[in-house]
Amino acid sequence: MKTILITGCSSGYGLETARLFHQQGWQVVATMRTPDPVVLAPAERLRIVALDVTRADSIGQALALAGPIDVLVNNAGIGLFGAFEATPMATVRDIFETNTFGTMAMTQAVVPQFRARRSGLVINVTSSATLAPFPLVAAYTASKTAVEGFTESLALELAEFGVRVKLIEPGYGPTTRFASNGAQRMQGLLPEAYMPLAQSIFATLGQSSAVTTEAAVAEAVWRAANDAGETLRYPAGEDAVELAG
Repeated sequence: MKTILITGCSSGYGLETARLFHQQGWQVVATMRTPDPVVLAPAERLRIVALDVTRADSIGQALALAGPIDVLVNNAGIGLFGAFEATPMATVRDIFETNTFGTMAMTQAVVPQFRARRSGLVINVTSSATLAPFPLVAAYTASKTAVEGFTESLALELAEFGVRVKLIEPGYGPTTRFASNGAQRMQGLLPEAYMPLAQSIFATLGQSSAVTTEAAVAEAVWRAANDAGETLRYPAGEDAVELAG
């Protein structure tokens, strides 16, 4: 029975991915900053572990509780929508701290057990924003693009030891908590001069029927975890698949 550890399971893609793998008979270690039994309750083959990917001590404690794992899914991330001109550099650093450095720190902590065992899989969740330019998400896109480059190089680096690395690229997910989770962080990031652009983007997104669901991302992670081939990228969601094409 394989074990998967997923970060960022308090909502959205991480939560749905944890549910899917559990339903498929895997042992699941679902992590979140503040475990909430209302969101996801412990069950047979399902453990809920507190984890803040920006803190080395939290990463160490979580991995000690998890024990040996076969798959790591770096899903934890925070969103940001706004004009880069108005975005404080402290906010940019916060985005990178979770989205980029958190992913790298988790991976670095897990790789030794994978390398020693000569098996294991790291799956990094980025965004379809890396597939095509998109306005008003410059800092967010930068944080995810950095993960793409990191993953491409790491896949070559770890292949020598039988360890695989893959990317999931979700599209626009209107049912996720991307906006609500970052509401406070985004205050003041849309000056009046940028409002017409923002309104046109919101209108376009509202009219699009091609979007990404939590289930689509969970299914992409499932495919990646069970694919022994050399595929690196897995676009997730109808819109992301269109962009990748």
